[in-house]
Amino acid sequence: MPTDWNAASYDKVADPQVRWGAEVLARLPLEGDETVLDAGCGTGRVTELLLARLPRGRVVALDASASMLEQARGRLAGFGDRVTYVQADLERPLPIAAPVDAVLSTATFHWVPDHDLLFRNLHDVLVPGGRLVAQCGGFGNVADVKAAGIDVASEAPYAEHFAGWETDWTFATPEDTQRRLELAGFSDVWCWLTRVDVDPGDPAAYLGAICLGSFLERLPESLHDEFVDAAVEILGSPLTIDYVRLNILARTPES
Repeated sequence: MPTDWNAASYDKVADPQVRWGAEVLARLPLEGDETVLDAGCGTGRVTELLLARLPRGRVVALDASASMLEQARGRLAGFGDRVTYVQADLERPLPIAAPVDAVLSTATFHWVPDHDLLFRNLHDVLVPGGRLVAQCGGFGNVADVKAAGIDVASEAPYAEHFAGWETDWTFATPEDTQRRLELAGFSDVWCWLTRVDVDPGDPAAYLGAICLGSFLERLPESLHDEFVDAAVEILGSPLTIDYVRLNILARTPES
């Protein structure tokens, strides 16, 4: 996944992701005093909604991106020590001192190449009976955008930067995801796909901040704008982005 993001740019255009995040959060039963891991907290917009449901609880806000965590710290400063910030890679054992009661994640898992490791690491930080409630890109997600990015990446002057590279996204099926979760030790697993179309408003701003990050990371900054413009031209106008969301509900066994 991109090693870092332009968090301010992402925050400006991520309304669809926040809307979906609120819907996913509504699936998580909470009493209000739990400790919840937000796995991929981004700029903290969904984390803020989570904290509102935890008046006596705590949140571990985890992200691989330093700039995302910096933005989240600013947004969530009013919650004080009820938030712990952790910069970590979800493919590695998570540096969390005590088990959490639940894991919430939105718009993150598809950036993690190895979902077997991902689910094992999440299982290891959950209490017995702890819940995993998540949503990410699923099989077929943003297919047109992905194809446009690959087409542009094959052309000069971009091709030299993509030699031997395949895109970072892991858009899994519900069946594969259920199998991986069960192998990692989860039970009561339920996975399904939903589809939603998004009008990006400003296509270049949206694609540059969210969808094409993996491509742009491999290019010098001087080529970023023209790469995005070339992808937008391929996609045409008006542009609608076809999202496929993979929804996940699971829990760890009670004992």
